[in-house]
Order: sequence, then structure tokens, then C-alpha cells
Amino acid sequence: MRYRFEYHGKDLGNPARVYSPAVISSLGFWLPSEFMDERGPDSVRELALALAMDLPFSSGQAGPSFQCQLDVLGIRDESAARSLRHPGMDVSTLSTLAMELGTRVRGPSWMTFLGPPVLAELGGAEALRARLHSPDTTVQELGRDRAVVTLGPAPEAGDTEQGQTLPAYRELARVLEPWLFQTPPGPAAEQSPLITDRRSWQRRFLD
Repeated sequence: MRYRFEYHGKDLGNPARVYSPAVISSLGFWLPSEFMDERGPDSVRELALALAMDLPFSSGQAGPSFQCQLDVLGIRDESAARSLRHPGMDVSTLSTLAMELGTRVRGPSWMTFLGPPVLAELGGAEALRARLHSPDTTVQELGRDRAVVTLGPAPEAGDTEQGQTLPAYRELARVLEPWLFQTPPGPAAEQSPLITDRRSWQRRFLD
């Protein structure tokens, strides 16, 4: 599927259903890589900004992502290995994310959107800008309480085997660390390779 739209929202028509504070409404858009190849990263950035302007988000991100059927035999292990080698690539299951993210931030991507409460707790866009020193990083205000951090003119996949560790992404991860989402540990979770892989990937810019 070359283009995709996905939405996971709360059942507001069912007042008897009680949601955990971690449950959010989430929205995803997918474009084929050819879209950026043909139109350039500025077009993708402008589209992401146009979509974000009308959304009351707490956080969000835009960047390259592996899209695959994780339940197919062998795909999950392959995607886990490739995502750790290429830290700039996202691996997202939006339906799972909607059940657990809350107001946390997933982590750095090419474009990282920040809103309440995290941006306010960081001291606002100007305070965030003062803490980021990578030359190609920009912080753009999107109204009074929202902003987007863009890490360079185009997204990067990185390649740890080639020493491409994406220092600008790591810098942003360190600034956002107190607010980054981490799959909670626990006796059952620690015994699950799937959860262990997820936690390793979530900390790929910190460890």
C-alpha cells in the first residue's frame, strides 16, 4: 500500500468505558519513499507542517519508517536488527502506541513535534532552542504552546556499522530523556525477547 491513513480514537459514545491515562487518540499518515525522491524533503516537511497546524497534538513525529507485516515469520527479528543498525528509521505499530504513550514522547525523528505538557515543562520553544547546538537543528514555534524540532534539511537513516550514529538525534534524545516513553519493565516483560528488543530500540540514541 503506497499511501495510508490510520486513526485510533477513544469510544466517546460509550461513557461506561474507562480508559487508562496512557490511552491516547493517535493519527498516522504514510507516504511512499518515491514521494520524497520525486518532490524533495521540503515538500514532505511542508506537508507535515500543514497537517500539524490543525491538530491538537501532545507530541508527534515525521520521518522514514519500516512498514512491514510483523506477524509474518522472521519479519519481526529482521526489522529489529535493521532498526538498531539504522536508528533514524522508525518502527511503529500505531494501534499499540495508542494504548500506552500518554503524554510521553516516542523519541527523536527527523521532525519531532512537541506540545503540552512536555514543551511547557522544557521551558518553551526558546528554552529548548538554547539547549540544542547541532548546526542543522531548527526549532520552529507553531503557536503559543507547540513547536517542531527539525534535525537537518532531510531525514537520515544512519548506519551504526558505518559509524553514522546521528549526533543531532542523540543530542535531542538527551534533552528529551525525562519525557521519553519507555516500555515498562517487569518480570514478564524482562523474559520477553520482543519487549527487550523494544526497550533497546527506544533507548537507541541514549545507550
